[in-house]
Amino acid sequence: MPTTDRTPQPRPLAPAGVSMRDLLASCAAAKAISTPPRAPEPPAPRRDVDHREAA
Repeated sequence: MPTTDRTPQPRPLAPAGVSMRDLLASCAAAKAISTPPRAPEPPAPRRDVDHREAA
């Protein structure tokens, strides 16, 4: 009876179906779509400046 080798064999690398550029572009697009817009900044408080006239 032949013995079978049970050690895992490394899988051959599959050819890439998507370029790295396309992958990065799709990730950036997904992030842009899934990120909610920023809340508007609250207006800066107005300070009344006391202008003095020259003497």
